[in-house]
Amino acid sequence: MPRFDVVIVGGGIIGLAAAREILMRRPSTTLAIVDKEPSVGEHQTGHNSGVIHSGIYYAPGSLKAMLCTVGARLMYEFCESHGVKADPCGKLIVATAEDELPALDELYRRGTANGVPGLEMVGPAGIREREPHCAGIKAIWSPATGIVNFSQVAEAIAGDVIQFGGAILTRRPVTGLTVRVESILVRTGQGELTADRVLTCAGLHSDRMARLSGAPEEPRIVPFRGDYWQLRQDRRYLARNLIYPVPDPKFPFLGVHFTRRIGDDAVWLGPNAVLALAREGYRRWDLRPGDLVQTLGYPGFRRMARKYWRTGLAEVYRDLSKRAFVAACQRFVPELEPGDVIPGASGVRAQSVARDGRLVDDFSFNIQDRRLMHVRNAPSPAATSSLAIGQLIVDEWDRAS
Repeated sequence: MPRFDVVIVGGGIIGLAAAREILMRRPSTTLAIVDKEPSVGEHQTGHNSGVIHSGIYYAPGSLKAMLCTVGARLMYEFCESHGVKADPCGKLIVATAEDELPALDELYRRGTANGVPGLEMVGPAGIREREPHCAGIKAIWSPATGIVNFSQVAEAIAGDVIQFGGAILTRRPVTGLTVRVESILVRTGQGELTADRVLTCAGLHSDRMARLSGAPEEPRIVPFRGDYWQLRQDRRYLARNLIYPVPDPKFPFLGVHFTRRIGDDAVWLGPNAVLALAREGYRRWDLRPGDLVQTLGYPGFRRMARKYWRTGLAEVYRDLSKRAFVAACQRFVPELEPGDVIPGASGVRAQSVARDGRLVDDFSFNIQDRRLMHVRNAPSPAATSSLAIGQLIVDEWDRAS
């Protein structure tokens, strides 16, 4: 039976970043990443908008605020040193109505408190200077926001892990975690491993991985699917870079926005946020009955649904109606027409929901028995923050030892 100093469950960008940090600090560590997929980064890492966030949205003092600002800097440095293309193209957060101005001012205050570089409040002329086809009464210009292909970042981090002596074991779904006196037993579909320490970074299945080891299953993961449309190639000029709305502070979602993609300069519009019928349900009608029953049976989901049912219905309507979706985008780019957009990609967000129906907003980590750590909630901006999260994980684990 193979034995390692550390086993990491989950080969997404968080697990990879933690593995890299461990091996950089302690080169003699024997380490393995195990993942159920044939390659790393196949879920949230490979199904997102590819934005390097600057840290403007998050409450000062929160983990998201601290890790995003540091993580963005580390991400740009990593990309430069590893030959991964990253573009700090900048982003506009646009208010289109007077009642959005207090929230816009609060975002500016948060960003300034978080140390986000170069923030500037601009009026209609400043908006048009940066995005000639965008309409708004006031906006925040965030020049530190950028774009990257996080799948390429994950591949580069995986290359470091292997170079530093780590092993990446794919097609190995984890079916059991048993904490024993002398080691932790990790059962997989391809046999058993033992480790002195185990870190789980299982994303869409993080609550299930925690339950395998006897840790609390709550907060539970509720999967939200986000669908994108994209501009036809001949209409990409409507958005130069990134155009975002002023988000609703009640939700950890940023709203429908325009995002230029790195590499091919495609422009994505979206995403919405609707309940996914399967934890890995990237298509509208992908259904896994067990996943759906678990979601619907969870009291936290039902309490959340009762509280936000109007918002949920509006999201579903916009998901099913192309015209409703385009109408939401026309607030920012009035020239946009339904014929200008074609179907795009989709992603599923692993959102932790507490039993009282509260959407868990901040990153969340849980140390169990000093030798076992679970990443419980790491949605956006986790990809941006991944290298900083890796540092935090190792720091926290060291303090617990």
